[in-house]
Amino acid sequence: MLDGRLKTYEILLASGSPRRKELMEQLGLPFRVVRTRHGEETYPSGLSGDEIAFHLARHKSESFRETLGPRQILLTADTVVWHRGRELGKPGSAEEALAMLRTLSGDTHQVYTGVFLRWADGEKGFVSRTDVRFSRLSEDEIRHYVSTCHPMDKAGAYGIQEWIGHVAVEDIRGSYFNVMGLPVQRVYHELKQILCQPNCE
Repeated sequence: MLDGRLKTYEILLASGSPRRKELMEQLGLPFRVVRTRHGEETYPSGLSGDEIAFHLARHKSESFRETLGPRQILLTADTVVWHRGRELGKPGSAEEALAMLRTLSGDTHQVYTGVFLRWADGEKGFVSRTDVRFSRLSEDEIRHYVSTCHPMDKAGAYGIQEWIGHVAVEDIRGSYFNVMGLPVQRVYHELKQILCQPNCE
């Protein structure tokens, strides 16, 4: 079985995100968390949201200097919240988080996650997109979320798996898990494609 072959490989998850770690655990494949030395997350000006996500995921992969073994696959990822032509990154303060959520309230935004897979003799990257529409949030609801949850480590100042996801998300098109930070269905599919090369149907 192909999924059995996957279990003979070790995935190196180069991410400090607890949400990506949780999703990989649920996927049921052997993995361990490693660190890269990618430094500050910067990118060239003029890139669109999907281009930013891909650029950062690839940069993280290239920053991992250890030699990969024949049964190891490095996985790097970066998630970008994109709204009306600009990126909403991780807020630097509670006031910035409030401002981001006010902007997202009552409107649709895009979440792009760039994923880069690298193994001993190859590499592959892709970007997954999800459109998310928020209902109109009151100022009290926005302040409640910022004060009771932890939006500071999340792109766009929100986590869809938290309270705000239950009360604000009125429509979602694409992978829910992509908004959490890792499109696990696509990751699983791409891993199978890597293992079946060059005899993929």
